[in-house]
Amino acid sequence: MADMEETGGVSAYGAAFAGGGFDFYKFIRQPQTIVRFLSWIFAMVVFACITGEGYVNTHYEAEAKCIFNHNDSACHYAVGIGVIAFLACVAFLVLDVYLPFMSNVEERKFAVIADLGFSGVWTFLWFVCFCLLASQWSKTPDDHSIPKDAARASIAFSFFSIATWGILTYFALGRFRHGINDVAIPTYTETVPDIATPYPPTYAPTSYNPTTYTPTTYTPTTYTPTTYTAYPSNLPDIQQQPPLAQNLPPKVDAGYQPPSY
Repeated sequence: MADMEETGGVSAYGAAFAGGGFDFYKFIRQPQTIVRFLSWIFAMVVFACITGEGYVNTHYEAEAKCIFNHNDSACHYAVGIGVIAFLACVAFLVLDVYLPFMSNVEERKFAVIADLGFSGVWTFLWFVCFCLLASQWSKTPDDHSIPKDAARASIAFSFFSIATWGILTYFALGRFRHGINDVAIPTYTETVPDIATPYPPTYAPTSYNPTTYTPTTYTPTTYTPTTYTAYPSNLPDIQQQPPLAQNLPPKVDAGYQPPSY
């Protein structure tokens, strides 16, 4: 089955998770929306034809009778099925608009189940309506006062409604199966890092590009000592020792005479 909706990511029961905006042009181009709109028109045609021209009175009776073999039950059944289908189409169109904004998966599930159940039941009821109207019309006596176009239109659009509601049932079943198979409540699962790898799976080490070292060229400078000029000083050197008196006679004690041997 072709996808009825472009979910563009994780989805549940045929609709993307809540958070996106509503695209009207995308919504009206969906096959399900088109078929539901056709079902709405067909239901309106059936009950409008019967309520407008489905009851006539003959020349011999004052009371209006159903054009389908004077069987009022057939007309009541067709009108009831048509009115309920008309209102249901409007309700499910609103539900189709609101479905992508449902954040609860269980609510989506119940909405899809309701669509599936109602579409399936109304497919069967339209089939019963078509068989009943066709059977009673075949038994209706030929009378020029009976609006035949209204009767034939009711029968024809009852048959068309079987097809459209059957397609809606098929779409709803596909959405239900999609939800059962693919929906999963998001849960947090911690990724176990691989021990064999030096880095976690989500870490990408930055490549290291070493820079080339260029040493600075040192040029030695020639040292030139400073020349100091000695200036003569006229001051006496107070620390200079006096010259030794070399010519002084030794001091001899005059009163001492060495012994003579």
